[in-house]
Amino acid sequence: MSYKDRKVINIGMVSELTGLSVRQIRYYEERKLIFPNRTEGGTRKYSFSDVEKLIDIANQIEDGMQSSEIKKMQKRKSDRKVRDEMIRGQLNAVFGIRK
Repeated sequence: MSYKDRKVINIGMVSELTGLSVRQIRYYEERKLIFPNRTEGGTRKYSFSDVEKLIDIANQIEDGMQSSEIKKMQKRKSDRKVRDEMIRGQLNAVFGIRK
């Protein structure tokens, strides 16, 4: 796992890094745009990738996009990523290609 994907940052630090309020960050979680991990005590933990995603979300909202539109875009991007990984796996299985 890359350091960027390790969920180690608390919500206060994410707020400082992104300039978003804690309430905004929680709202994006409620809208299922971001998925922090939770500790046993319930503390949210974010990764650097989550921070980057939150900045992208905030910019899209500022540009006038609705959270539902952003969610649809994220779903399409995720679907494309899965499809690309499947194609890479098939190419590797058939031709021994590793990219």
